[in-house]
Amino acid sequence: QVQLVESGGGLVQAGGSLRLSCAASGRSFNSYQMGWFRQAPGKEREFVAAIALTGANTDYADSVKGRFTISRDNAKNTVYLQMNSLKPEDTAVYYCAATVRFRLVTRTRDYDYWGQGTQVTVSS
Repeated sequence: QVQLVESGGGLVQAGGSLRLSCAASGRSFNSYQMGWFRQAPGKEREFVAAIALTGANTDYADSVKGRFTISRDNAKNTVYLQMNSLKPEDTAVYYCAATVRFRLVTRTRDYDYWGQGTQVTVSS
């Protein structure tokens, strides 16, 4: 089992940047594919980005491609989400998630462990 704790959220103006972190504890971090999801008020939780065990492969939602970058540091048991050129529509609670599945996955139901979330608010 793994425990996940997100940090780095906050209030930023449109066009600005934020870097989210997700610290993992428990079972070996490099055994998990990692993902970021987000949920805006009144909307379903949606996929943002995913990264493979070694970080060699990544996947992104079309809405964030070219603006967000997912990365991981297995020595620090941490996954990051660098968010640039933020837009008001990026406002949401952002969740870190872990899965034991072998390939990169984008559905919430394919992830086994979740953090508590961190709020990101982008003002216009």
